[in-house]
Amino acid sequence: MDSGDTAFMLVATAMVMLMTPGLALFYGGMVRSKNVLATLMQSFLCLGIVSILWVSFGYSMAFGPDVGGFVGDLSWAGLKGVGTGIGPYSDTIPHLLFVAFQMMFAIITPALITGAFAERIKFSAYLVFTVLWTTLVYFPICHWVWGGGWIGGHGGLDFAGGTVIHINSGAAALVAAILIGKRKGWGREAFHPHNLGMTLLGAGILWFGWFGFNAGSALSAGEIATVAFFNTQVASGAAAISWIIMEWLTQGRPTTLGAASGAIAGLVAITPGSGFVGPNSAIIIGLVAGALCYYAVLSKAKLGYDDALDVVGVHGVGGLWGALATGLFASTAINPAGANGLFFGNPSLLGIQAMDAFATIIYSIIVTFVILKAIDLTIGLRVSHEDEMQGLDLTQHSETGYSL
Repeated sequence: MDSGDTAFMLVATAMVMLMTPGLALFYGGMVRSKNVLATLMQSFLCLGIVSILWVSFGYSMAFGPDVGGFVGDLSWAGLKGVGTGIGPYSDTIPHLLFVAFQMMFAIITPALITGAFAERIKFSAYLVFTVLWTTLVYFPICHWVWGGGWIGGHGGLDFAGGTVIHINSGAAALVAAILIGKRKGWGREAFHPHNLGMTLLGAGILWFGWFGFNAGSALSAGEIATVAFFNTQVASGAAAISWIIMEWLTQGRPTTLGAASGAIAGLVAITPGSGFVGPNSAIIIGLVAGALCYYAVLSKAKLGYDDALDVVGVHGVGGLWGALATGLFASTAINPAGANGLFFGNPSLLGIQAMDAFATIIYSIIVTFVILKAIDLTIGLRVSHEDEMQGLDLTQHSETGYSL
């Protein structure tokens, strides 16, 4: 066991935990003031719900001994046999610390989806959805990639969660936005963010936490963590610039929301390849991500679905681009444990990345659809028209975000 690696991973784990409150602020500022607390709550409460699931059976499903390449068995349920000694996934940090680090990833993933159905879902439906989706979708896909499942087994690369977290949540968000339906007045009224300062603060916290997210995925304080850390910064900065340039050219004005959204798009896109590509490749990935995600967000109006906080356009499209870009730019000169991509003489990696992304999208869409339909047929997904007009803060929580 290495005390330096342990200290590094303790800090990285705390940084990733901070990302969920940061996401709450990022989302909370983008909704109307009558829904700010409900939106904050949907992200923040994942810290409690998913922590309990993770300890009870989630870690064992995600990282336990493999069952058919699909899911882990329940031999580690309740963290039985998991202690502070060396575990199977790192030989320099305590097993329990690895459990804690991965728990923070599991927490933020369902929180990302909440942006798709913001301002119109019942709180009770949100609770049931979070439990079922995390159990039936996140845990198996996490196992596929990182826990000894079929994606990791055939050479798919996902350094810090482009497939597990962003493609997965983006696909689920698309289903949720379509099934739950548009907000009342969508397409006829302008739904302006009520507090862009809050959103920008949330974006800054997410950016900061993402260094732990990506660099921490190296599981040790060394060269690969340094590369992932550096790539995280330059890709995000490049994406923020390219987003507002596209926005300026298309709409005539660069906006604060555009800069924040572009930065997040870059963070998403560099996540799967952060420890496998070089800095110049990271800049290219970020530049493409900013422009691509901007136009993906614009397209939702033409396609007719109300993804309230742009989960599909930023996380789904950004994660998909990042997974494919890893198949283009990955280099064993950067990380010998990875593989070369198309631009370094290995076109097969791009095919592997595309297949893995497609499988994740299909599985997430199908299971998310079944979960949401089951909830709708039992307790109902959506608040009443009157409750939606009054706002979820009052109708779901008997609170108001502002008393002015």
